[in-house]
Amino acid sequence: MRIIQIDLNDKRQVEDFLHLPFSIYKNIPQWVPPLQMDERARLNPKSFPFYRHSQAAFFIAYEGSLPIGRLAVLDNRPYNEFNGESTAFFYLFECENNLQAAQGMFEAGFDWARSRGLTKILGPKGFTPMDGFGLLVKGFEHRPAFGLPYNPDYYPSLIQAIGFEPLHEAVSGYIGTDIQFPQRIHELAERIQQRRGLRIARYAKRSDLRALVPKLKDLYNGALRGTAGNAPISDEEANALASQMLWFADPKLIKIVMKDDDPVGFLFAYPDVSAALQKTRGRLFPIGWLTLLRERNRTDWLNINGAGLIPEYRGSGGTAILYSEIFKSVGETGQFKHAEVVQIGMENEAMQRDMENFGIDFYKVHRTYERDL
Repeated sequence: MRIIQIDLNDKRQVEDFLHLPFSIYKNIPQWVPPLQMDERARLNPKSFPFYRHSQAAFFIAYEGSLPIGRLAVLDNRPYNEFNGESTAFFYLFECENNLQAAQGMFEAGFDWARSRGLTKILGPKGFTPMDGFGLLVKGFEHRPAFGLPYNPDYYPSLIQAIGFEPLHEAVSGYIGTDIQFPQRIHELAERIQQRRGLRIARYAKRSDLRALVPKLKDLYNGALRGTAGNAPISDEEANALASQMLWFADPKLIKIVMKDDDPVGFLFAYPDVSAALQKTRGRLFPIGWLTLLRERNRTDWLNINGAGLIPEYRGSGGTAILYSEIFKSVGETGQFKHAEVVQIGMENEAMQRDMENFGIDFYKVHRTYERDL
């Protein structure tokens, strides 16, 4: 067994890191390969915005010459400054069912984190707000929504054998077209919009959304007020996330809650392109992008992957606006028969309770873990 911290200038080591999941999941039909261009970007400190303020280290476990495990450990400085912590993240963990390999990689990652003055580690948690978090602990029989983690069912046991304890759970819920959403919620949302002078802005062109990015960055950062476990994003990160989002998004499914000319809330929904990524093995070139575009236009699955209001508008029924728009998004185009609301934190009991009452089936659970260093 050999554990190395990879040299990001070593093409062979980088390729071993990127290709390992295809070995781990070769007999698991539910797995969706990530976009390879996004995976490769994370390993490029010269261009990826995360490295303007933070650092990461990447580790591989080899058995002979065969890679059997990988791990990333992150030192996210804006997160620690915003939350008053000294916490490392772990992410991109993949491993054969081999405790020695997993233990060796994590011990190397712990040493790296300690050398940077970090005293705790949690994860899986990624580089950006667009990165899905946690290990899947329920719902292995289902294909993951685009961008959401999937893993073999033995991963939680490996993680806990290394000394991690459960920290946080998030649920994802299924919405079918047979759900009868209460008309009174739509009516309540209309009344609240009129009383507070709010409107739902929608966009036909990507260029219109692109022009709104600076305000959306301020909206996202403002929505973090009074919360923990997140971090504000920079202008550069906002632009990078917008490029990632707009590439596969349908602008008509991106809804912004406006007060006059200022955004105060958002709902991000995307056609699920997971089936296309399975066909192309996560590659866009030379012709994978055509498969992805076709899937975007014909898939009957919708992912609802972000909703929020700034604190001043959350009370007095403000969330009814988000609920109303979620259900409108599922049915109004005629394209979608299935939808998934992804990763609602278990601490958000009110939203979970409301959605269960609407008939949403929370059929997947992701869990993050932590341990002291």
